[in-house]
Amino acid sequence: MLLSDYKWFQAAASPSASAQLPKLLVRRLGLQEYEPIWKSMRYLVENADGTRADEIWLLSHKPVYTQGQAGKEEHVLNPGNIPVLRCDRGGQVTYHGPGQLIAYLLLNVRRRKIGVRELVDLIERALIASLQEFGIDAGTQANGPGVYVNDAKMAALGLRIKHGWSYHGLSLNVDMDLSPFANINPCGFVNLEVSQIAGLVTDRESLMRRASEVVANKLLAELGYQEFYSLKSWERANNGSR
Repeated sequence: MLLSDYKWFQAAASPSASAQLPKLLVRRLGLQEYEPIWKSMRYLVENADGTRADEIWLLSHKPVYTQGQAGKEEHVLNPGNIPVLRCDRGGQVTYHGPGQLIAYLLLNVRRRKIGVRELVDLIERALIASLQEFGIDAGTQANGPGVYVNDAKMAALGLRIKHGWSYHGLSLNVDMDLSPFANINPCGFVNLEVSQIAGLVTDRESLMRRASEVVANKLLAELGYQEFYSLKSWERANNGSR
């Protein structure tokens, strides 16, 4: 399927935005194999021009371990029958699987005048604000990017900047099987505990959908756009959604 075949909408700039913002599309891609999505991101970045819209992709991956470009093999302990793929993001090994929310940010950071540190801070703020919507107090740690709850990692970050564009992004553990994390040193840390939203809330109904909508809203707000999922359905239709 083509990207345009999946649900998408165009974000509307916040009335309080201080400058004219680039066009931003948000796509919902469902459950996907890792490698085709990674190659699609890389292709779009390598072939982008100054007029291409920024994009956020919301999805989940089928089970896979991914190694960052400088990832150390010693942190892959016992992958079993789950494939291990080396990619071009930053960071060490992590696990992706169903029930985990992925948000990939394909942003022209040169056009937006955003540095890597600023982008990492923006994503972390969006994640912390998202978890607050579920009554979860989260924070960051100085020794590694991502978001933690009581020292257990709930969200991981991995980015790449190329030709002035960012790609890759974040993974948030929502309602998934966490056991594959025990077969690696997550993000390169020995005995690092991991957590998920489902373990800290009582209402798990439609949890993935709710989490994806909240995270999308918070990322949009941090980038200067309106929170799409707070709009009425007729307003969404008038904003170019599909």
